[in-house]
Amino acid sequence: MDRFPHAANVDFHSPLDLSKAAVAVLDAEGNISGWGASAQRLLGHSPEDVLGKPAGRLLAAAPGQRLSALCGTHKPRSTVLDLSCRNGRTLRAAVTLSPLEHLGVAATVVVAAELEALRGWEAQLALLQGMATESTVGLTIFDTDMRVVWGNVSTDLELAGIAQYIGRPAADLFPEGEFISRHHPPDEDQIMEHVMTTGEPIMGMHYRGRAPADPVREHVWSCSYHRMVDARGELLGLFEESLDITDRYRAQERLSLLVRAGKRIGASLDVRRTAAELADVAVPQLADEVLVDLPPAVIEGRQPPTGSAPGHSLLRMHGRTPEEFRTSPVSYPPSSPQAQSLGTGRLVVDASPPEAPGEEGSAPSHSCLFVPLLTRNTVLGLATFRRSSNPDPFGPEEQTLAVELAERAAVGIDNARRYTSQHAAALVLQRSLLPQHLPEQSAVDVAYRYLPADSRVGVGGDWFDLIPLSGARVGLTVGDVVGHGMHAAATMGRLRATVRTLALLDLDPAELLTRLDGLVAQDSEPHGNDGLSDEALGVTCLYAIYNPVNGRCSWASAGHPPPIVADASGSVALSALAPGPPLGLGGLPYENVDLNLSSGSLVAFFTDGVVEDRRTDIDSGIDRLAHVLTWQRCPLEELCDRALSARPPGPQADDATLLLVRTRRLDADRVADLELPPDPAMVAHARTVAERQLEAWGLSELSFTAELVVSELVTNSIRYATGPVMLRLIWDRSLLCEVSDNAHTAPHLRRARRDDEGGRGLFLVAQMSQRWGTRYTSSGKTIWAELAIP
Repeated sequence: MDRFPHAANVDFHSPLDLSKAAVAVLDAEGNISGWGASAQRLLGHSPEDVLGKPAGRLLAAAPGQRLSALCGTHKPRSTVLDLSCRNGRTLRAAVTLSPLEHLGVAATVVVAAELEALRGWEAQLALLQGMATESTVGLTIFDTDMRVVWGNVSTDLELAGIAQYIGRPAADLFPEGEFISRHHPPDEDQIMEHVMTTGEPIMGMHYRGRAPADPVREHVWSCSYHRMVDARGELLGLFEESLDITDRYRAQERLSLLVRAGKRIGASLDVRRTAAELADVAVPQLADEVLVDLPPAVIEGRQPPTGSAPGHSLLRMHGRTPEEFRTSPVSYPPSSPQAQSLGTGRLVVDASPPEAPGEEGSAPSHSCLFVPLLTRNTVLGLATFRRSSNPDPFGPEEQTLAVELAERAAVGIDNARRYTSQHAAALVLQRSLLPQHLPEQSAVDVAYRYLPADSRVGVGGDWFDLIPLSGARVGLTVGDVVGHGMHAAATMGRLRATVRTLALLDLDPAELLTRLDGLVAQDSEPHGNDGLSDEALGVTCLYAIYNPVNGRCSWASAGHPPPIVADASGSVALSALAPGPPLGLGGLPYENVDLNLSSGSLVAFFTDGVVEDRRTDIDSGIDRLAHVLTWQRCPLEELCDRALSARPPGPQADDATLLLVRTRRLDADRVADLELPPDPAMVAHARTVAERQLEAWGLSELSFTAELVVSELVTNSIRYATGPVMLRLIWDRSLLCEVSDNAHTAPHLRRARRDDEGGRGLFLVAQMSQRWGTRYTSSGKTIWAELAIP
């Protein structure tokens, strides 16, 4: 199909051409002696109507004398006449009269054409002349051998004279140029060959090079190629259109550079990377090299210094990856353009900069821009844009672009600085919320790992804790708050503190979770806008109590995975009891699970992040962790590393917390039990037994204090209990005195008045011991006191 269906209407023959115009012949008297078919087509008169008759009859308005005057001249004349058509229409025509004298016979040849058609043809000629002489579009004609035939004025100016290139191949015009459009063959000869062979024009190719008339500055042209054929359809060659689009192309490059800068600069929230991102974006489109100088305070996340001399104590950024990154000190004298830019907060242009400090070995610069990194009216540092291989100086648009890039980089650096500061604060918060050093105790050996999923923030919602309890027991807890970051960490801190407070009340695990569930439900009510209540929903928690005296471990779970237990032989057991509902939901009770653990048993408390992964189910993760626990004879620290390294590689979706516990049992000779009937006379017997036991343990120095504490505790129990009283002494890191009975009423400390007969016993116990308290059991209560061993 013809690509240009209306091309046949484009005709560059003149309407007065004899092949198209109306032609008539007049004799010496002005009568029509010849009338062609073209004249009949134009005016409609047949030869019979006009031959031999005066030509003046064909004039619509002008008198006949005017036509006679035109015919009487001896040279060609052109005029505009109004002619009458046969249908009564008046036709304004362009008429040329050419006198003929042959063999003494005078005659005039008249050529006429419609005036409007002639004016259109003349406009086409003017267009062609304008394209050849005035158009900014370069036009170059090549023959079939792809050699230069002709070029218009624009081409002549770009080539500093077209004449020297006539007959030369196209490659000689711009020998160092190149096509930067990649959707066609990049070789100009191949492009021309394709156009002449197929007849398919190629348009909009971008070509970059240096024109002979301007060899210093690099230009970009938009080039199009069209085949040329003659009236018979035979190939004549082709012509090239070229339009210098350097300014537009550079404007588009600047725009794309800004778009790329918006996507890349500041995306890392790292001061060092942001400085490297500025260089990556600006090189090589804007500059050959970009240097970024920052004060150490900004790199470390602190406030930039104020009041210091500009250009002093700066660090230059090197490297684009953490492995390559390094800094080197640099400073500028007060008179330098760098110090001037830092001091005024404005761009400084240096067209012939000397070698600056810290730039030894760099290529000499032809032009430099010194742009302050300015944000919130604070100068954070200096960005230097240098050109060494590109000889063009920085133009006004490029200076504006450099300022824009520096502003984006300054915002990114300031955000990274603030993030670094807040990240450090978040880590301090996290460290304050999680135990840094687990307390010393005799019940278990412990190792733990905490890996937040949000590695950028470094904080999460998981928590763990080990809480020393009365009777040499320990409380062990692991919990998980939905989400990551500061809100989850703050909620985690509240819950961990609450669990520790409730644990010190000596509540059993199920009772502790029941009370904690009620507190979480209250916090989850939509009564505040602090952003923390949503985090409290879906909290899971596991709380366990281990008693090293009898090896019993009791635990309860609020939606949390149960612990995995491996005995001393490495045999792994999983709990069959399903966990209760997560905290804050309410409605279902929590149940205790009791286990008897031998000394050396290994218990793993963990959160979902240790065993759950997007690519595998939780059962596979539990099996993986259980397999690691079969190596239970390994040191706990090594087991922790094995367990976490066994997780699938790649980013993790949830925080991971692992608490490994290896149980101990107190030796039987460190525990002494004595059952006493509810007889006041048994108080003296209890003191005697305590004295003998302390002497056997080598703790005679505590005899007086211990006898006093035992005496008061046994006396209170016998006074208010209805059944037997049990006295237990435990030699641990301190001396533990416990008295248990079947009463559920707990004594309380009070200050006795001068005339009171009682009320001073617990006061003495509190003064003599380092801790004391009451815990309830299923059969009654236990009052205990701890005495420090000297």
